[in-house]
Amino acid sequence: MEQEYVRRIRELREDRDKTQEEIAQMLGTSQTMYSRYERGASELPIRHLIQLCRYYQVSADYILGFFRRPRPLEEEKAPR
Repeated sequence: MEQEYVRRIRELREDRDKTQEEIAQMLGTSQTMYSRYERGASELPIRHLIQLCRYYQVSADYILGFFRRPRPLEEEKAPR
């Protein structure tokens, strides 16, 4: 059974017409390694999950499959 994040990271990338190479560069990894994440052959490190959330402006809950629809990241307000 495919892990939900495997499907979601592929869909997010494809919806934005990005290549695996472009996303891999943004993450600071190789296209081969990123391809392994999308196939479920390697687990996505938490640091990459965080970067993907920021890049796509969606919550980790969405990528991990806890929500059906993307929820935008809420901007953290700095204390005044």
